[in-house]
Amino acid sequence: MNKENQSSVSEFLLLGLSKQPQEQRIFFLLFLSMYLATVLGNLLIILAISIDSHLHTPMYFFLSNLSFVDVCFSSTTVPKMLANHILGSQAISFSGCLTQLYFIIVLAYMDNFLLALMAYDRYIAVCHPLHYTTKMTPQLCALLVAWSWVIANLHALLHTLLMALLSFCEDNTISHYFCDVVPLLKLSCSDTYLNDMMILIVAGLLMIAPFIFILISYIFIACAVLRVPSTKGRWKAFSTCGSHLVVVSFFYGTIIAVYFNPSSSHSAEKDTAATVLYTVVTPMLNPFIYSLRNKDLKGALRKVIGRTIFYTQ
Repeated sequence: MNKENQSSVSEFLLLGLSKQPQEQRIFFLLFLSMYLATVLGNLLIILAISIDSHLHTPMYFFLSNLSFVDVCFSSTTVPKMLANHILGSQAISFSGCLTQLYFIIVLAYMDNFLLALMAYDRYIAVCHPLHYTTKMTPQLCALLVAWSWVIANLHALLHTLLMALLSFCEDNTISHYFCDVVPLLKLSCSDTYLNDMMILIVAGLLMIAPFIFILISYIFIACAVLRVPSTKGRWKAFSTCGSHLVVVSFFYGTIIAVYFNPSSSHSAEKDTAATVLYTVVTPMLNPFIYSLRNKDLKGALRKVIGRTIFYTQ
């Protein structure tokens, strides 16, 4: 059939995670619980950091930005899926699909950049403690985050515009619970060579470069920690680094598995499972891994919760 004879779709159908009604109800309750935990946990982190003046440092500045991004990240995909279940509809408009795609890319890369900035902050704090205050100034931290937003938005705009130029014909069924790059490319009846090249080259560079930067930073941190004479001090530092690296590996591993493999190796089930990990599970776990093991932040959270209880009485 010629492309000219094929009709252009005006909306897509998101199949979600399961076609079985019983499983759909289970997934609805599970995702609702995870989303509420994500929003509550990350908003508490932001509130605690903003209220406690002792936490107005570069590390907590980056952490509050990460929490904000994680809330937005989950809010880009999960509420739409929950609303579709309640309304009994699977439809999303073409413009709504591209809008969702744009924000997913922006927020995914902001997560990526913020993880690298947090690693750089820890590198300066551990390896150059005497110069920490002069190197990690508030102006520099704000500038680094601002440039991260600019790069992430420009990158998302590139992929969204390239996607908008493609033709989508009769098949409008997406075997996913949100509009993602790989499922959309599979539905296109146009040549997707340019899109694939941009994913491998531009997206690969912007994703892999921060990951390599994080690994190098932690190699230097590990070398510095090994010189610490106290065994207890070394173990505490390695434990903190280990938690960070677990989340980094979790985040990057799932993204690489979805986006940087040959198209022939993709399956809807594997891609969906991987994207659930980095769009829902990781944002939910970040407050616990990065924050709740921190004594200063625990104290700030107790103050916030204590004030909330006091004012509600």
